[in-house]
Amino acid sequence: MNWKLLGKKLLFPPVWLMLLLTAASAAGLIAVFVNGWESAPIAYVFYALSFYTLTVVTVFCVMVLPRQYRKIKTKILANPLGNRYAIDKLFRANISLTLSLSVNLLYAAVNALSWYLYQSWWFVCLAVYYGIMSLMRFLLVRYVRLNAIGANRCGELRRSLACSYIMLLLNFFLSGAVLMVVYQNKGFEYHGIMIYVMALFTFYNVTVAMIALIKYRRFESPVMSTAKVISLAAGLVSLLNLETAMFAEFGADMAKEDQQLMIMLTGGGIAVAVIAMAVNMIARCTKELKTMRRKNHGA
Repeated sequence: MNWKLLGKKLLFPPVWLMLLLTAASAAGLIAVFVNGWESAPIAYVFYALSFYTLTVVTVFCVMVLPRQYRKIKTKILANPLGNRYAIDKLFRANISLTLSLSVNLLYAAVNALSWYLYQSWWFVCLAVYYGIMSLMRFLLVRYVRLNAIGANRCGELRRSLACSYIMLLLNFFLSGAVLMVVYQNKGFEYHGIMIYVMALFTFYNVTVAMIALIKYRRFESPVMSTAKVISLAAGLVSLLNLETAMFAEFGADMAKEDQQLMIMLTGGGIAVAVIAMAVNMIARCTKELKTMRRKNHGA
């Protein structure tokens, strides 16, 4: 037997197998700790599997992933479209806008279909919410397809101002969703490992939205700044959705009144944050537009 070849295969399994091992280890450990099997024989099987999975994933990240990343990056940069996407941040932002619009439209359609199937006004609130999000993103996507970023400052300010007023409208449906969670026990439910996946995805989205909001401010483009504010607002609302799912999954020992209070505080805080961002954009855009009009009249 070729022990060297066997050791190499054990340390460098295929990616699909690593993903399968990761899912199996996570599911096994959750089952062990949830059911109190810490000292059972099956627990040691999952402990060993988890240790092996952690080892191969670490080896992959340290020794394989950097080489794969360099190869993939070289191939992307060799392609004209890929090269533009990698180095042109405004082009990358335009692609991101279009993808975000597609995702929002999909969310709106799914919630509208859910309302038709289950006849719940909770899905109506969500469908309208994502529909309004889609409208704002559509206005921005349409603008950047017809106008180059930075070419028409006045036009960008007007489009940003329109989206800011629409964002204020979001709070009516956000408030409706919060009230339905509190008084009708509505909300999201994710079972098993899915709730951890959704938590990771939610925090990732919020973090990326905050970083992007700061990063794109240096372009001094009202349209791009508005797009990132909308992404941050969507990320904040996803935190509320995650909170309802957490209570549904882990809140059995928590008083219903305490859950309602937490949801109301979170929902209120998000509503205040969204209003503050919208009002700030309205104030800045209005002030700059007035300054531009005075200069034009003076000229």
